[in-house]
Amino acid sequence: MRLNNLLSFIGFVILIAGTYCPILKPIVGHWDVFDGNKPYGIVILLVAIVGILGTVLNQPKITRLSAWLSLGLVILFYILAILKVRMSFDFIPLHFLAKYLTSKIKFIWGWYLLFGGAVLAVLGMIFGNKAGLNTKIQSLD
Repeated sequence: MRLNNLLSFIGFVILIAGTYCPILKPIVGHWDVFDGNKPYGIVILLVAIVGILGTVLNQPKITRLSAWLSLGLVILFYILAILKVRMSFDFIPLHFLAKYLTSKIKFIWGWYLLFGGAVLAVLGMIFGNKAGLNTKIQSLD
């Protein structure tokens, strides 16, 4: 397995692990991706599994698509989580109480794994393109 494929493989594995790690700490307990939005978490998980299969089966187009999709999905999920936290206590008519309760919801370390895994997968594909380009140029000489 080449280094860029290994980097993408490790990125997808980290992304799968990140879906099960805590990402939000509400007032009571911890939330992972599936607690935040179960169908969206399943989509992230399936994209990572397809990326692993593309890497193992040496299908660079599938791996590239999965890497970029996983990065886009994680960024979109982060934006949606921010909006969910900000809107979670809007039903309370006392704005100072709603603001206080919203400040008690914290983003925690699972986001590092989600973003790190997606970025590693994309970096593996970027390095793969440049290495493939260099070998094609050298073979023409």
